[in-house]
Formats: sequence, C-alpha cells, structure tokens
Amino acid sequence: MAKIFCVANQKGGVGKTTTTVNLAAGLAKVGQRVLMVDLDPQGNATMGSGVDKRSMELSVYDVLLESASVAEAAIHSEKCGYHVLGANRELAGAEVELVELERRDQRLKAALAAVDADYDFVLIDCPPSLSMLTLNGLCSAHGVIVPMQCEYFALEGLTDLVNTIKQVHANLNPDLQIIGLLRVMYDPRITLQQQVSDQLKAHFGDKVFDTVIPRNVRLAEAPSYGLPGVVFDPSARGSQAFVVFATEMVDRIQKM
Repeated sequence: MAKIFCVANQKGGVGKTTTTVNLAAGLAKVGQRVLMVDLDPQGNATMGSGVDKRSMELSVYDVLLESASVAEAAIHSEKCGYHVLGANRELAGAEVELVELERRDQRLKAALAAVDADYDFVLIDCPPSLSMLTLNGLCSAHGVIVPMQCEYFALEGLTDLVNTIKQVHANLNPDLQIIGLLRVMYDPRITLQQQVSDQLKAHFGDKVFDTVIPRNVRLAEAPSYGLPGVVFDPSARGSQAFVVFATEMVDRIQKM
C-alpha cells in the first residue's frame, strides 16, 4: 500500500519543489517505488524531474477531470528513477472547472487509489496557496511533510499551515497529520537560524526530522539542468543529506 505525502507550506520560496524532487530521487535511490505528483501549475517539479512539461500528452489536469487515469498519465523519468504525474499551465484552468464538479476535493484521492499497489511512496508537490488543488492533495494524503527555513517569518507561516491541516483533518480527511518538519537551506553559522531550530525542536519535539538540509549551491543549480540535486551531483553535501533524509523517512513510516 502506497504512503501518500504532501510537501506543503503556505509560505512561498521555502524549497517545497526542491524537497519534493530530491526526496523522490533519494527514495528511489534507496530502493523505493515512487510517484511524484506535481500539483503546481508552474510545473517546476515536472521540469526538475527531467520531464518536458510542454510536450506531455497527458497531465495531472486530465487525471483531475477524470479523462485519464494515473497509470495512463504518469511518465517514468529514466534519469531520476521515479514516475512523474506532471503539471503544466493547463492546470491553472482546473481550479475554475473543478468548482462546478461533484467530489471536487476528492478527485486526486480516487485516482491514486487505483495505483495503490504500484508504489511505496507518492509525493505531492503542492502550490503555496490554499487552493482547490492543494485541497485535493491534502484530502488524498496520509500526512504532510513541511519544509522550513529557520527564520522568524517561517514560524508565522507554520502556524497558518497547522491550522489548515487541523481543519482538513476535522472535516475532510481524518487520516491527515503532520509527519514532520524538515529544516532546509540551513546555515549553522547564523545565530538566528540556530535559535529558530531550537525553538522548533522545543515546540514540536520528535516531529522535527533529525536530518537537516544545508544551504547548498549544487542543489540550487540542479533545476537548470532539469534534474534533482541527488541525480545531478550525488556527491554534493545537499544531495547526500537528501539521501539520508529518504532513509529517515522510510524508517519513520515503518514505525507508524
């Protein structure tokens, strides 16, 4: 049975897409069968997984409107080792079209149920806003992975996200929980980042992942080559940290 996780944070620019594609590549590297679902109309996670969003015949848009199945629309990224259910600009129109439809917040959940036996992990890259797309992601997920920069404003954004997750848990998806907080773009030389990191651990305890993703130039360069950092430069500190994080994720799920 596939474990489905949203990578979400209502604050933009915190490394959600970088986290999604590198965790997918890291999980594939440690022997897991992975599907990466891009729910952001910008399609950055699609392009960052070696898939050209402009040439896709079927995308997550078709899956949400039930004109294609996940099995038909998913593309295997040879270089990355995982399957991609891609997104492009068409997806922006799905917001409007879904409003009129029945079960509009359950479309992705139903589609993923059909491929439940084919994957160990499904990772969903959510847009930064709380939209119908994000809601589809949260309704289909077992849990949320929250990438966080250790900065003051990130703490404020986290409060909003926790409240959203509580509402979805109460009204739409009783399985939903925060799996863990991942500290990203971390620089231990900055005192404020150390302080915020300590605050997170004090408040959330073991919900904070042990793995810390350092600020790393190679991770930032990788998307311009259409690859996750884990594939682009496996020896980089950031890439190695994501493989360690993938192992920690597998261990955490086995204990759940």
